[in-house]
Amino acid sequence: MAVAACSTGTALPDARVSVKEQALARARTDAAAAAAHFCTTAADYVTAVDRYGDVLTATAPTVGDVQTAGADLEQPRADATAAATAAVDAQAAVVTAEQELAAAQAAAAAGNTTAGSSSSATTPAASQSPTPTVPPATVNRVTQAETEFTAAQQGIGAQTPLRQASQQFNAAAVALEMSWLALFADAGCLTDEAQKSAQTAVHDYTATLQKSLSEAGYFTGKVDGVYGPSTVDAVQALQKAHGLPVTGTVDKATQEALQSDLQAKGGAAAQEELASTAAVQQTLKLAGFWDGPVDGRWTPALTEALKKFQAELDVPATGTVDAATVAALEKAIAEAGKPTPSPSPSGSETSTAPTPSAATPRASATS
Repeated sequence: MAVAACSTGTALPDARVSVKEQALARARTDAAAAAAHFCTTAADYVTAVDRYGDVLTATAPTVGDVQTAGADLEQPRADATAAATAAVDAQAAVVTAEQELAAAQAAAAAGNTTAGSSSSATTPAASQSPTPTVPPATVNRVTQAETEFTAAQQGIGAQTPLRQASQQFNAAAVALEMSWLALFADAGCLTDEAQKSAQTAVHDYTATLQKSLSEAGYFTGKVDGVYGPSTVDAVQALQKAHGLPVTGTVDKATQEALQSDLQAKGGAAAQEELASTAAVQQTLKLAGFWDGPVDGRWTPALTEALKKFQAELDVPATGTVDAATVAALEKAIAEAGKPTPSPSPSGSETSTAPTPSAATPRASATS
């Protein structure tokens, strides 16, 4: 009887452990389902926001879209928010179930007098632990972006200029979309392969942006493909300089402003290069070595024509307008301007330089 009593006493704690293990398994299953549902609803919401943000696909919101300020986002937002809450609650339930299982295992261990009396009293493997909680900074950024988006909606009225309304709404939408994309990734909604692809795409995009910001004079840091504080500061400086909403993210108006600055800085050099190439084409055309268009575009055919011209001038055929070519060209032009010698008694004529005097106006443009 004593043996039977001891056996019954140890069976009860072990049974509690079994119950708690089953509860933990159900909690993990529920948490996985809640996480999957969140990923689905978050993707739907990001797609809805992208209609106004244009981060993923190019769209064209109408005046009516701006006036209604994204009313079609209300349901996707509510679904995603509810799914996020459910996922957090399910995650908390897993933690609670783990704690209860640990307590049951401790009680079973204390009631057992035989070492290793129950195989069920094993601490759950670390690999079965739920996905880590999303970083608080990511959640805070989503909350902030939602608040800013609502403020942007409320700031658009009947008297708001259309361009200002469009810029204001797009800037807020881009910031909102980027924050949810970060949450989508941090919540583990991407597969390993998709995660790597996304990281590569973000790195390449950011590196290109940093180069452009550097050329425009806004970014002085290292081009490393990391959208960090220095990149955000550079984007904000660009936005301030153009009187745009200061968000630190690149929306349509910010991209247009950046391109405008780049064209202003590089436009003069580009126009000078275009004019120089056109001058070379015109000079070769007058000399009879080029029958193509005078359009300022340097092509392999133009290089070959210049080499033939250089050979005629008796200078190294480099295919580039170097100092030797310019000097020989100037000499040929000067000689072409001299009076033509009288025929010799034998009837032969003294040859002149191959370049006609008509090339004179274009000569200086090639130097």
